[in-house]
Amino acid sequence: MSRHSPAGPGLPSGGTSPPDRIGTAGEAAADAATRPRTPERSTGFTRCTSLPRRKRNMRKTAAKLLTVAALATSIATVAGGTAVADPAAGVTPRAIDFVGTGSDTTQAVVNQLAADYNASLTDPNAPRVYSWDATPTGTTITPKAGSAAIARPNGSGAGIKALTTYTNTTVDFARSSRGPQASDPSSDDFVSLAKDAVAWAAPVAGNAPANLSTANLKDIYTCAVTTWNQIDPSLPNATIKPFLPQADSGTRSFFLTTIGGGAAVTPGGCVTSGTQENQGSDTALADVNALVPYSVAHYIGQVYYGKGSGADVQGPLTIRNVDGVTGGPVDTTAKTISAAFAATPYSRVVYNVFRDSEWTSNATLRAIFGKGGWLCTNGANDIKSFGFLPLSSFACGSVTHS
Repeated sequence: MSRHSPAGPGLPSGGTSPPDRIGTAGEAAADAATRPRTPERSTGFTRCTSLPRRKRNMRKTAAKLLTVAALATSIATVAGGTAVADPAAGVTPRAIDFVGTGSDTTQAVVNQLAADYNASLTDPNAPRVYSWDATPTGTTITPKAGSAAIARPNGSGAGIKALTTYTNTTVDFARSSRGPQASDPSSDDFVSLAKDAVAWAAPVAGNAPANLSTANLKDIYTCAVTTWNQIDPSLPNATIKPFLPQADSGTRSFFLTTIGGGAAVTPGGCVTSGTQENQGSDTALADVNALVPYSVAHYIGQVYYGKGSGADVQGPLTIRNVDGVTGGPVDTTAKTISAAFAATPYSRVVYNVFRDSEWTSNATLRAIFGKGGWLCTNGANDIKSFGFLPLSSFACGSVTHS
């Protein structure tokens, strides 16, 4: 393996062609329906041969300064962006409203979809949709009027557990960035929302290469490999510091299953767990030897669409490639998940999860979240602006079980 410069997001790197798609039947159907076309690209680079060397060097220096200034402006814009979070101050969802908790990865886009849906209503008595963020951790929330205060569910797994622990007097749905698992209640309905992918991220000035294979990632997270030069002799003889999100993270679960080829790997003792997913602001991740799984859609939303704010920013991290996929995870021209990466096992469908008894009996719920419902019909612009790929009308709102 040759080392590539990791200086920016979505960098192409050489390597093997992407492996065949694997995943759940629901993910496969959604994948086939949502592969975007990759636009033609031009380098836009013309070599200058007529200028004296000194002037050419001055122009190169000026160009570098402008690039640094543009990057700083971009990061400042992202960090200063606003995001819809939790129900608005002073708003307590009513007993008739539909309230969700869970995934960190999808909280921002679901918050925005909920706000737009609510704004479309004219009947004050119609149920609204509200979504509680996964963070801040260690806090309590009162999801609905009349419900008891509960520990804020942080992650897909925690949101799904809340569906089992509580009734619809407290919470109605869970945001989930993973599909159904054997351990989930068979009475849970996973309703498709959008397409995402998971790659890995590392500090821009760190020791990690631009590309790792699936085998490399498995070796790193099982601690079979512990230094960079064990992967490639040209890399530093420095100890790798792999990180994973919190235990209930859907991104963590999906990543470990994917690098294990469909069977979740058990993290080794060299792995540090508990970082909040998709938050490059975590100072531990600034270590030159750090790497961590990262939602590609969330990264795109942070970097290109100003959807990050507070701790929810990419910080010094850049998204990296897996298995040498042509173009890498990000199509930097279209500002979306690349078509090639969306066709790998690292692509995934994200969901909203409901209790089957309520999903089948409540027509209003299905009219919002189901096939042909409000979110599937009107939500594409929101979904794209947060970095996700919209699903086809056939796939969006479809139901999957464990």
